Amino acid sequence: MDVPRDRVVAFTGVSGSGKSSLAFATIYAEAQQRYLESVAPYARRLIDQGSAPRVGEITGLPPAVALRQQHSGGSTRSTVGTVSRVSNVLRMLYSRAGTYPAGQTPEDLAGTFPRDAAPLDSDSFSPNTAVGACRTCSGLGRLHTVDESKLVGDDSLSIREGAVAAWPGAWQGKNYRDILAELGIDIDVPFRTLPAARREWLLTTDEQPTVTVHPIRDAHRVARSYQGTYMSPRRWVLHTFATSKAAHLRAKAASFMTEEICPTCHGKRLNPEALAVTVAGQDISVATAMPLTQLSAFLETAREHPDTLALPAERRQAAHALISGLQEQLGTLTDLGLGYLATARATSTLSSGELQRLHMATQLRSGLFGVLYVLDEPSAGLHAADTELLLTALRRLKGAGNSVFVVEHNAQVLASADWIVDMGPGAGRHGGQVLYDGPAGRLGRAEKSVTARYLAASAPAVPGPEKPRQPEGWLRLFGVTGHNLRDLDASFPLGTLTAVTGVSGSGKSTLVRRALADTVRDHLHADETAQDLARNPASVETADEEEDGVPPWALTEDRVTVRSAEGLGNIDRLVVVDQKPIGRTPRSNLATYTGLFDSVRKLFAAQPAARELRYTASRFSFNVTQGRCPHCLGDGVVSIELLFLPTETSPCPVCEGARYNPGTLMVRYRDKTIADVLAMSVEEALEFLHDVQPAARILQLLSDIGLGYLSLGQSATTLSGGEAQRIKLVSELHRAPRGHSLYLLDEPTSGLHPADIDLLVGQLQRLVDAGNSVVVVEHDLRTVAAADWVVDLGPGAGDDGGRIVAEGRPEDVAREGGTPTADHLGRHLTLREPQSA
Repeated sequence: MDVPRDRVVAFTGVSGSGKSSLAFATIYAEAQQRYLESVAPYARRLIDQGSAPRVGEITGLPPAVALRQQHSGGSTRSTVGTVSRVSNVLRMLYSRAGTYPAGQTPEDLAGTFPRDAAPLDSDSFSPNTAVGACRTCSGLGRLHTVDESKLVGDDSLSIREGAVAAWPGAWQGKNYRDILAELGIDIDVPFRTLPAARREWLLTTDEQPTVTVHPIRDAHRVARSYQGTYMSPRRWVLHTFATSKAAHLRAKAASFMTEEICPTCHGKRLNPEALAVTVAGQDISVATAMPLTQLSAFLETAREHPDTLALPAERRQAAHALISGLQEQLGTLTDLGLGYLATARATSTLSSGELQRLHMATQLRSGLFGVLYVLDEPSAGLHAADTELLLTALRRLKGAGNSVFVVEHNAQVLASADWIVDMGPGAGRHGGQVLYDGPAGRLGRAEKSVTARYLAASAPAVPGPEKPRQPEGWLRLFGVTGHNLRDLDASFPLGTLTAVTGVSGSGKSTLVRRALADTVRDHLHADETAQDLARNPASVETADEEEDGVPPWALTEDRVTVRSAEGLGNIDRLVVVDQKPIGRTPRSNLATYTGLFDSVRKLFAAQPAARELRYTASRFSFNVTQGRCPHCLGDGVVSIELLFLPTETSPCPVCEGARYNPGTLMVRYRDKTIADVLAMSVEEALEFLHDVQPAARILQLLSDIGLGYLSLGQSATTLSGGEAQRIKLVSELHRAPRGHSLYLLDEPTSGLHPADIDLLVGQLQRLVDAGNSVVVVEHDLRTVAAADWVVDLGPGAGDDGGRIVAEGRPEDVAREGGTPTADHLGRHLTLREPQSA
């Protein structure tokens, strides 16, 4: 195929058709390999080179830069300002051109001794450095302390009966109780009757005595003695809050703590010396809290502010130069629709689309020429009204002499592209073909193209409800305050599909993911939620709690408050599904995450050959020593370190990629080994296991939601965010109780082709038909048109948003007009049709 350079080229096709494999795993990967060949061999060893692409020849390939969709998993000390580099320049402005207290200006301190009396450098204005952070709160802005009054839930109970509420459950909590018994403390009397000094010691001591524990022996179990180390409830709470990677454990620990604003820095995170320096009368904490558009206006005022004009000539010149540089940076960010963000906003709170556009802003300012930019769905998370800003940015990259390749589904982006490469016709083994490769205007001529049908005027209809639904009740929030929401009242109909819409930054995610989710979760009680988490990872805010990467001190940062709520009694269960990965190791896959593999392993363990060999279900796990290949340890592949060349992987020479040892592969079901089953696609496995429950039900759901092309053993690390979210939804659907559950989804259609969106919306409609309530934060207007109710936030972003500007049925919102959503929604309502039963 031939793809033009110096153009905007869109790669499109249904999910799983091979778009990303072509754009990223082939074109970009080859460009990266060619670049690395020019790097010194020694330096090349220090670079993660990836695998060489399997391609015959690519000619005319320029140097490439990839901007991928990614959820920020790093420290929440990473902010909009640090990623965009705005913070670096802003700190330099305060250091070089700030107004210092009398006697502390750079001129006053020139040549002074000792060194710590010198003027503040830029690091002194960062809460992430030792010289800049508040010495009381270590730059966090908040202090967390254990509320000892909460450590005991009911002092009329004995320790054995569970008087201490702050201990972990299961064996660990029993372990602490047994240790106390060995220490001579009576654990069978009401807690309140213990001597005060003893109560104080066992609740708060920092001592960690180690004793020999003699577990109770009975006729059914013999337990050996062991060495147990005591940890007081107070120490356990502090330790868990500071170190645990499990979201539910951190949440439990947080429930026994109190939080207060740091009395020294008053939440500003900096030391007094840094806060004493101002620009135009404001310290740097005020500037970093401003939305970027407001910060730009503030800097323009600062340019001619009396404090700036009063600076010595050299420092005044530096101020003007730094302000000009900042204005250029801020202008680029605003052009990308990010003007509502503040530089202090943690990147962990941003969507993947926002994060990608932050990185794009850096490239727009770089001034590079002749570069190939490969972008992964840059329109993700953008309202239709914001997409034009993105298109302008893409044209700027092209106008600077670069080639721009985008993997996209958005109709606006596809229509504006110079060239389209359409992959398909289906997904997985049904895809991988180039159906069309040419100018965007001629795509309609591609007969096999699914994309062409959705871009045509007669696009397929959106799956709507069978008949108009009436709310079964209302869930109302009063006085929602947080981010740009100020004393907002919001109502959500129950028993319906509700779409929360609005331009980027209008407050949708704050309302749904923070206010609504937290309010319902609090009502359902933290302990019950934690128990539910253990049973079903899809039912909590972050489905992979060990991977969210959010430091425990950030759990309460940017708190959203709700004054009161009504209708919570109508909700029995909360399910929050996001697009975070379902696992970060190759051993995690679709089959293991959904629970499908459990029934497959039990099936093989029930075969006559397995019973004869006394194999249990665990034998058929590739994570268990008895069953896995001893050479590759169940990976199926081995890595070949080539030192100065990219690391290669090849099938294991012992098991030939099967993952299992010969003894395990002796067992067959319908002439297939368990390795053969893992290699099947969902579609193939559905046919093979059609009479095996619950495997068949899970496979049917995966197929219905558009994931029939995935193989059962496909590594979780290769799945897209959209695929991960749908897998989580299926994991929930096959085991959820019917009715009275509240499902919250944040942009579920992000990364999906319109054909896949229709399958997903069909599943959501069935959820509602089963008596549940579904709330989606959504930009895709075809999905919004299929909803029963719309809550539209706006009218703008940041301080210009945070209000409900329209609500009602989609047709009513479109008819009233006057909002960005209403202006674009009308034409999609004509494509709505009832969902088939």
